[in-house]
Amino acid sequence: MTIATPFALDPIATPTPDEERARRLVDPGFGRVFTDHMAIAHYSNAQGWHDLAIGPRRPLTVDPACAVLHYAQEIFEGLKAYRTAEGGTALFRPEANARRFQASARRLAMPELPEELFIESCRAIVRSEADWIPSAEGGSLYLRPFMIASEAFLGVKPSSEYIYMVIASSVGAYFKGGPQAVTIWASETYTRAAPGGTGAAKCGGNYAASLAAQAEATGQGCAQVVFLDAIEHRYVEELGGMNIFFVFDDGSLATPPLSDTILAGITRDSLMTIARDRGIAVREERYSLDQWRADAASGRLAEAFACGTAAVVTPIAAVKARSGDFTIGSGEAGKTSIALRQALVAIQTGEAPDDHGWLDPL
Repeated sequence: MTIATPFALDPIATPTPDEERARRLVDPGFGRVFTDHMAIAHYSNAQGWHDLAIGPRRPLTVDPACAVLHYAQEIFEGLKAYRTAEGGTALFRPEANARRFQASARRLAMPELPEELFIESCRAIVRSEADWIPSAEGGSLYLRPFMIASEAFLGVKPSSEYIYMVIASSVGAYFKGGPQAVTIWASETYTRAAPGGTGAAKCGGNYAASLAAQAEATGQGCAQVVFLDAIEHRYVEELGGMNIFFVFDDGSLATPPLSDTILAGITRDSLMTIARDRGIAVREERYSLDQWRADAASGRLAEAFACGTAAVVTPIAAVKARSGDFTIGSGEAGKTSIALRQALVAIQTGEAPDDHGWLDPL
C-alpha cells in the first residue's frame, strides 16, 4: 500500500550496490555507516515549513556567516528503528522524541517542528532506507533528526531561517557479547549544566561543554564521565550523554529527579515504567557522591547503571574521583540492570507484548 507523505522522494542517482551495502553491514559499529538518503525541510519566518523531501545524503553548503556557526542555534534527537520479530520494521516512541525536540526548540528560540512532521520524516526515511537495517542481533537503524539556524548574519538574535534534517546510520550491537560493566569518572571540577541554562535541551553546546571532562575521564582510564550539580558540587546529575540509576539491596531503584539541568531521557522513562510494571519501587531523588560512595562501601547499593538510546543500559562497575575511588557490588553487570535491559529490548524488537503502545510499526 502506498502511504501518503509530505516528504517527496528524490532518489539518489547511484545508490550503494547491494554487495557493498552488505559488506558495510557486517560490522557497522556505531555512527560510522550512513545510508544513501536523508530527510530535509526548510523554515523561514515568511514561509513557515516548506520544501520537505527525502533526497540524497550530501554535504551541506552554508554561508560562512551562517548563524549556527557563530551562535550555536542547533538541536538534535536520537532514536532507532528496529526489525521486529514478525519481519517488519518499527520506530520506538517517536512521539516522545518529537515532543522533546519541540521543547529543545523553545529553549533555543527556534521554530517548533509540528509533531506530525517530525514523526513522518522519521517514518519516511526508515521506509526509504529499510535495507540498511543490519540483520545481526542487536542491529538497528539509528536516526539523527537535527535542526540548524541557517540565516547569514552577524548579530546576536534568533535566526529567521532554519534547516531540518534526518540522517540515518546503520548500527550494530553496542556491546558485543552483552553489556559490559564500565568504570566512570566523577568530575568534581567541571559541570555539565546550571539552573536556568540549557541542560534539559538536547543541543550540541551541552555536549561540547562536556568534552573537556570526558577527556579527563579518558585520561583516568574511564569510559564515561558523570557530572555533579553546579551549585553545591555534591549531587549526581547525569553522564555526558546518559541518565543514571541506582539499585539498592532492597530491590528498589532511584534516579535523579528531572530539572532544567537534566535531559528527560526516553530510555530513562521507559525503564522506570517497566520497573514499576514489575512491582519495583522507583524513586526520583537527589543522591550525593558521598552517599554513593558510602552506600557502595556498606553494600546498601547493589548496582548502578547508565541508560540512553545508543547502548540502552550500561552497567557501572566502579567510580573514580579525586575524592576517592570505589567499586559497586561485585564490579560486574548486575541482574537488575540486565533484566531491565532485556525487557526493554524485547519490546523494541517486538519479541514481548507492547502494552504501552510504544512501537510505531511501518
